[in-house]
Amino acid sequence: MNFIKKFKNKHVFNQESKDELPKFKNNDLVRYRIVFSGIVQHVGFRFEAEQMAVKLQLTGWVKNLANGTVEMEIQGSDKKIDSLLQYMNSLKWIEIDRMSKDPLLVLHGEKNFDVRQ
Repeated sequence: MNFIKKFKNKHVFNQESKDELPKFKNNDLVRYRIVFSGIVQHVGFRFEAEQMAVKLQLTGWVKNLANGTVEMEIQGSDKKIDSLLQYMNSLKWIEIDRMSKDPLLVLHGEKNFDVRQ
């Protein structure tokens, strides 16, 4: 198990150093509840989402659901959230078949993005 974790960490570090983020203007904060279906569990989905959300300075959380989907609440600018979603769709080992995106009220004072169990 440690081998897999070290391999993932090395891959993400190498990948992050290659990624250049677009320049974003400060926009109004929005928050969404997004549910992802497809090959989204046991493939590093939550870990990848967390790494990119932190990089993009988004807040919220992500967790696996018992029915095999992944649920996320994400907050930030629409452009940054769209950038995270495009990134997740670009990963070859993750296959998002369906995504529902519902607006929520902004949570003022939220500072982190977390992986929940």
